[in-house]
Amino acid sequence: MEQDRYIIRIEGLTKSFGTFTILNGLNLNLEKDRVNIIIGRSGGGKSVLIKHIIGLLKPDKGRILVRDRDIVPMSEREMAHVRREFGMLFQEAALFDSLSVEENVAFPLHEHTSKSYKEIMTIVQDKLAGVGLQGMGSKMPAELSGGMRKRVGLARALVMEPKIVLFDEPTSGLDPVMGATINDLILRTKDEFGATCIVISHDISGTMKIADNIFMLYEGKIIVQGSPEEIKESSDPVVRQFIRGEAKGPIQIN
Repeated sequence: MEQDRYIIRIEGLTKSFGTFTILNGLNLNLEKDRVNIIIGRSGGGKSVLIKHIIGLLKPDKGRILVRDRDIVPMSEREMAHVRREFGMLFQEAALFDSLSVEENVAFPLHEHTSKSYKEIMTIVQDKLAGVGLQGMGSKMPAELSGGMRKRVGLARALVMEPKIVLFDEPTSGLDPVMGATINDLILRTKDEFGATCIVISHDISGTMKIADNIFMLYEGKIIVQGSPEEIKESSDPVVRQFIRGEAKGPIQIN
């Protein structure tokens, strides 16, 4: 059954800002327990799509079913419960600069649970160890490298044990070694923490290594989807130009 296979189903999603249509009848099915990676041009609507999935934006038309529940008509109060199933790693990690590493990771537990301080600290240390940051809890964000900040952000995203983790350009701004480390952590998020991963990425090399499913967003729609092998072999000229990083082709530079 579809609801058993797919954790999120999006049907006919349309969103315009003024006269500019950013999503245009988009359809997308995201499989459970998989690394689902959405690729596409900068400014092409990937971040807008993610904001719809977590209910920060409402579409002009369409349905978004999260675990078979349509979130579009939900109130903000209802959405708050749904969001507890999500973890989010933002592009710049979005840490609180005035809080230590362990305070950043603990923040969702203080806000959304009644656990004791001791229980919270046990969970925090476990998640920090899981991303390779044992003993770093007392550090401040300003003392960390970009890669370490992203790992703290991932620990915070995992602290509520979400069913779905969203990654917004997780390797952006990182050197190739740290980018590979973050990609390995995405795989571990699926394999060890048992979460479905939804990733927005421009890292084509990393995408081909870790994705179970790849979706290309272009002109407001998903124009192709498939395994890394299927995407590499696509005959679509837009897909071929994008994944090869070629200047000439149907994708025009404005």
